[in-house]
This record gives sequence, C-alpha cells and structure tokens, in this order.
Amino acid sequence: MIEVKGIDSFYGKAQILSDLSFSIGAGEVVSILGRNGAGKTTTMKSIMQLVRPRNGSVTFNGTEVVGLPPYKVAKMGLGYVPEERRIFTDLTILENMEVGRQPARKGVPEWTIDLLFELFPNLSERRNNRGKALSGGEQQMLTIARTMMGNPTCLLLDEPSEGIAPVIVEQMAETIMQIKKQQLTVVLSEQNLHFARLVADRAIIIESGQKRFDGTFAELDAQPDIQEKYLSV
Repeated sequence: MIEVKGIDSFYGKAQILSDLSFSIGAGEVVSILGRNGAGKTTTMKSIMQLVRPRNGSVTFNGTEVVGLPPYKVAKMGLGYVPEERRIFTDLTILENMEVGRQPARKGVPEWTIDLLFELFPNLSERRNNRGKALSGGEQQMLTIARTMMGNPTCLLLDEPSEGIAPVIVEQMAETIMQIKKQQLTVVLSEQNLHFARLVADRAIIIESGQKRFDGTFAELDAQPDIQEKYLSV
C-alpha cells in the first residue's frame, strides 16, 4: 500500500532522512520506532507530503505522491494524525468530527459518528464539550476520530501515546486493535516499545534518518543488541 524508496528529506539545509526505504502492506499495522530526533515524525510528514523529499519516491496504492499537495494525498485515502493534535479548541467534539468528513471509500468500512462514539466512549459522553475542555488523552482520541471521519484506507499516527496517562494509553491500544480488525492499514511512529508491541505486526527502527531494522517483534527480541543500540534511553 505504501512504498518508500530512497527518500532524502530536509528542513532547510539540515538533512533529516537519508536514503530511507521501506514498504507497508495492506492491512498491516507497522510501528516506526526510534529515539527522539531519530526522524520518525519527518518520515510520517514525508509520506503525507507535509515535508517534500528532495530525492526518492513515495507511492500510495501504486500512485506517486511526491510533489502532490497534502490535501490531495488525504483525498486519496491517507489519513494523518499529527503529534500536535491540532484540534479546533473552540469547536465541540461533534463539530470537530464533522470537519473531517469525507465520502465512503470502496474496500473499507464507512465510519460514522455513531460508530466512532462506540470506539471512543469517552468522546460520546462529552460530545457537546468544546475542544479546550478536553484532557490530552481525549484530544488525542478526538484527533483520531476526526481523521477516521475521512474514511481513510491507511492511517498515519504520529506518537499516539505521547504525553497521555497510562490508562488512556491502554485504551488507545485497544482502539487501534479494533481499527485493525476492520482491515485498515495503520502506520504509527512511537518511542513506547510496550505500546508498539501491543498493536503492531512489525517494527521499523530509524536512527539518524536511516533504517536500522525491519522485522517482527520476535526477530527484534532475538537481537537485543539492536534494542540496546537504537531504543534504550
């Protein structure tokens, strides 16, 4: 579904990603792991074209997306949940969700407000509350729900467990596993190895903008030196 081939991405003159390549299959849940500053967020933004790679290729369902504006990438069915959340704080939960609405797509379930409230009962209870009144965890749930209203075929989650309470992290993991059952492809960037293990089929480790590992968690466990070198704090 996603094919990243040899991308180089920069912020100004500073190179963040170097010759990065990997692929994501339809229906997979893949976690991009790495320490702070490893290049995880830049990888997500490069897929979404919020950062445009200077070299290399990114294809989504066989279509080249490098050079397209992000809104066109979103219309193709790629949903992006930024780390910063960026909800509309003066709008209610319901209004925030309506902002993300797009038509249903073939091959994936149509996500309605009722279905999403089943997935996020915390939001259902507070549907008329404004975004500014929500906790960090509830804002993260709302950002995911708003993106799901776009009926994406693939969901990019940037640091979904960052800065939220452990009990909400567990709820978030359960939510992603429920989404996975609907055959939705999910790519998440994470520092939290425990969280990644709960939800992902496969791990890709990035360090200094380069891929250092790509495999299952069983394969990762068989190489403790990799974890120590690239994931330990």
